[in-house]
Amino acid sequence: MSEKTKKPQKLRARLPRGFVDREAADIRAVNEMTAKIREVYERYGFDPVETPLFEYTDALGKFLPDADRPNEGVFSLMDDDEQWMSLRYDLTAPLARHVAENFNEIQLPYRTYRAGYVFRNEKPGPGRFRQFMQFDADSVGAPGVQSDAEMCMMMADTMEALGIKRGDYVIRVNNRKVLDGVMEAIGVGGEENFNRRLTVLRAIDKLDKFGTEGVSLLLGEGRKDESGDFTKGAGLNADQIDKVLFFVGITDYAESAAHLAELVAGTEKGAEGVDELNTIRSLVVGAGYGPDRIKIDPSVVRGLEYYTGPVYEAELTFDVTNEKGEKVVFGSVGGGGRYDGLVSRFMGQPVPATGFSIGVSRLMTALKNLGKLGADEVLAPVLVTVMDGDVESMGRYQRFTQALRNEGIRAEMYQGNWKKFGNQLKYADRRGSPIAIIQGGDERAQGVVQIKDLIEGKRLSGEITDNAEWREARVAQDVVPEADLVAKVRKILEAQAEDRRRAKQADV
Repeated sequence: MSEKTKKPQKLRARLPRGFVDREAADIRAVNEMTAKIREVYERYGFDPVETPLFEYTDALGKFLPDADRPNEGVFSLMDDDEQWMSLRYDLTAPLARHVAENFNEIQLPYRTYRAGYVFRNEKPGPGRFRQFMQFDADSVGAPGVQSDAEMCMMMADTMEALGIKRGDYVIRVNNRKVLDGVMEAIGVGGEENFNRRLTVLRAIDKLDKFGTEGVSLLLGEGRKDESGDFTKGAGLNADQIDKVLFFVGITDYAESAAHLAELVAGTEKGAEGVDELNTIRSLVVGAGYGPDRIKIDPSVVRGLEYYTGPVYEAELTFDVTNEKGEKVVFGSVGGGGRYDGLVSRFMGQPVPATGFSIGVSRLMTALKNLGKLGADEVLAPVLVTVMDGDVESMGRYQRFTQALRNEGIRAEMYQGNWKKFGNQLKYADRRGSPIAIIQGGDERAQGVVQIKDLIEGKRLSGEITDNAEWREARVAQDVVPEADLVAKVRKILEAQAEDRRRAKQADV
């Protein structure tokens, strides 16, 4: 007796953790947004470049392999030549490799932008994904801080091009050299204090979250949160804490610049950083970008790994409601700074560079909150229905469809089981099709088509309840010669667009 053949187990469809599928609305929203960003970058004289998703792992800088499999922070695999490759973690390290590899061919300063997905091999969580899109702009071979100032101005212009009005955003600027100078001034400079300095900088970064009191605790012995968990502090004394809090508490840079210069006096880097901040401030103000748009803010501490000078951050200042129903400031949607050492790793010579990165998904969420994205929904296609399946009829339906497409009208010929005509209208309804085109044998013999305005028909169906009245009214349906098909469809679409415009005005 033979054993019954086991049925193969059905494969379970499942999405990997930390990744998402993107639907049509989100894809169109991203395309709409990136087109506006691209227009600003092009206006500033930047050109596009594209690098691959994979780089050799050692090119990614701080993620150099220190184990058999270098998967700390990155997704890695070994090529057939036994070299480790990794999915890119950001768009900056691949650009540095590209510049170094093509240094003799490119024109410096090299002004370029790129948009693309980056990958983080980290634990996913709410709003935290392993794959997301960034949109970067960089200027390589530009040593002066005027290049950093221009980056900040371009970020401000980008925010406004996306419809974010002044007062709802600010570009905050600091300088890594000033941070280093303050650390040296309070006695935590040098390699021997690296970990302690990192604790101080992480505490500063929590200013928006914990306020001055919470940061003071983190700078001192430590802080206990609401759950009772204790975070060990940097162990600074009262005088050191006061100096740090003065530094990060500066709200009016013009008033505090002299005091800041005093704080970092005697530190070469600190003094240099203050001079650079003063220069940036003069340049942006001179170009018409006041502190309502670009603001010197010493609490910005982003990019501590490879930034060497000015750092900047685009922050949205309007309130949104979080998942707990609380009003919170939306916060950062991108940032960057000067990274003079990144290209130099490949070159053995100094190559100055500065740039910034926009978090596309986060910015898209912000624009949706403001009603600045996806407001104009893409119109579903006109549906050409199929009444007869012979070759001559099918050819005629396809000709109608192509005529509409050739005039710039979205259209599709029904490709399902045409024998059940009711299913075609259900399909049109689910698709949100504005119009259905119908031609049976009688219409074909007369050289005409029926055109159903499905939007108007749906509206009137709620007003007419009697079947006889419905048949008598023949609502939202017209019969026109085949030659007038495109003109009639266009006329109906224009009327529907006008109805949407009026409805939108009525809601305001």
